Amino acid sequence: MFGCDCFYWTQVNEFYFPEPQPFSLPAPIPQWPQGQGFATERINLGELKVIKITQFESVWSCSLLHGKKNGVTFYRPVGIPDGFYCLGHYCQSNDQPLRGYVLVACDANTKKPEVGHLRQSKSGFPALKQPLNYSLIWSTNSHDDGSGYFWLPNPPAGYKAMGVLVTNKPEEPSVEEVRCVRADLTEKCETCDLIISSDSKTFKNQFQIWNTRPCKRGMFAKGVPVGTFYCGTYLSSEDDLLDVACLKNLDSTLQAMPNLDQIHALIKHYGPTVFFHPDEDYLPSSVQWFFKNGALLCQEGKDEGERIDYRGSNLPSGGENDGEYWIDLPNDDDARNNIKRGDLESAELYVHVKPVLGGTFTDIAMWVFCPFNGPATLKVGLMSIPMTKIGQHVGDWEHFTLRISNFTGELWQVFFSEHSGGRWVDASDLEFIEGNKPIVYSSKHGHASYPHPGTYLQGSTKFGIGVRNDAARSNYYVDSSTRYQLIAAEYLGDGVVTEPCWLQFMREWGPTIVYDSRSELDKIINLLPFFVRFSVENIFDLFPTELYGEEGPTGPKVKDNWLGDEIC
Repeated sequence: MFGCDCFYWTQVNEFYFPEPQPFSLPAPIPQWPQGQGFATERINLGELKVIKITQFESVWSCSLLHGKKNGVTFYRPVGIPDGFYCLGHYCQSNDQPLRGYVLVACDANTKKPEVGHLRQSKSGFPALKQPLNYSLIWSTNSHDDGSGYFWLPNPPAGYKAMGVLVTNKPEEPSVEEVRCVRADLTEKCETCDLIISSDSKTFKNQFQIWNTRPCKRGMFAKGVPVGTFYCGTYLSSEDDLLDVACLKNLDSTLQAMPNLDQIHALIKHYGPTVFFHPDEDYLPSSVQWFFKNGALLCQEGKDEGERIDYRGSNLPSGGENDGEYWIDLPNDDDARNNIKRGDLESAELYVHVKPVLGGTFTDIAMWVFCPFNGPATLKVGLMSIPMTKIGQHVGDWEHFTLRISNFTGELWQVFFSEHSGGRWVDASDLEFIEGNKPIVYSSKHGHASYPHPGTYLQGSTKFGIGVRNDAARSNYYVDSSTRYQLIAAEYLGDGVVTEPCWLQFMREWGPTIVYDSRSELDKIINLLPFFVRFSVENIFDLFPTELYGEEGPTGPKVKDNWLGDEIC
């Protein structure tokens, strides 16, 4: 189970800051089915073994962030097992639950043989070495915050630092405090998620702190985030080569990934309940129901479409989206209207499981299929204007993704796909139902995914102009923990999961539509408040580009996140 419940607040100076409360999931994590290395708390990266540490001791707290009273706190990991070494410290804002981690490492190729000397790695150099010394990269002695000192380890030649150390005293830390990693066992990393930025009026050089992540991410990327942070003055560019790196997983077997039984256990335990809006007119269905009820395969140059086999076996597979084929609704009006409404009883989630972040996490992407995407509702200030056609298209694929820690099997984050974008939401900011099952709210007509009910605006939030996305709980829902189909898990090997025929269809699941949006939008221009009455062209720029035309959506396997990371 999560280790933060062992955290105790430690005063590091005379100033007190609100204590971040530890977070744990609503229900205990079950005993997962037996497997290789999944949820065993240790992961072998080849020449390194790593453990995720979630117990911390606070070192220094500060309120450098202008306008944020709670500030941030810097922590050192505690409870490190014998033989493992710290790679850097952890930092987070005080206005969120304490739920971070840092990795600690040991050299998997170095052990104490009976003869009493250390066995070197294959390269002849140990995987871990002490730094030569440290560089003081920033410090402050503030009346409000006390003293804080930031130390960057200076690695030996051929080694990389993984993170920064923080102290509340000016003395340089001992070289025993941290280890550097041999360069060939590391990957480049980049900054993300600005944690704090100092008030430039208070400090001569603005100081910023970021989280870090591997530059290359996705199913085949090997980079492993350490959980440490990067910091520097405003003179440092996010695009510069960082002074710290992340780890690399050189174990091609990915032993920490869940096996087939463990995948089903994870979905059973964490599978979200997807709630559709009470006024939803266009509900999901299974792909098989869509085909059985008259979906057509259309081809360029042919006047009539061909009925699609219920398994999709007559769909052309492979290739690329060349515009030669697409899927459309049946020609008969009654059949078209019937299929547009969907069929909630047949609906199921289509699941793709893949390794991410060097196999230290598992992404469970869950795809929702709706036969039809309904028209948009425009929001202009306080007014909401339903459109008759704008926003409509045949075939709608949306998804959300569960990110599971392979150290413990704990749900870490959920990605909510929101039309052309989306966002990661930490488990501490989710709504849960029936234990540890998150709730996903699907927006009316557009089926974008959100973590909480409400109205979300897609467009110019500054002027209150855009497309409404309304999300609410209702009696229309799908429980993905029981109603799902596993469609791909490539890392398990050939033949373990059989991909359905329709997954290989790389073309569009609906015809390309070009809306006569100008005529529909012209009628609302005079309704705009005076302070946003720009030229007609500028008004159009305030709305999402999807309003002016819509290519038929492609299926899951064509999306960038199938092989890559989620948009963030």
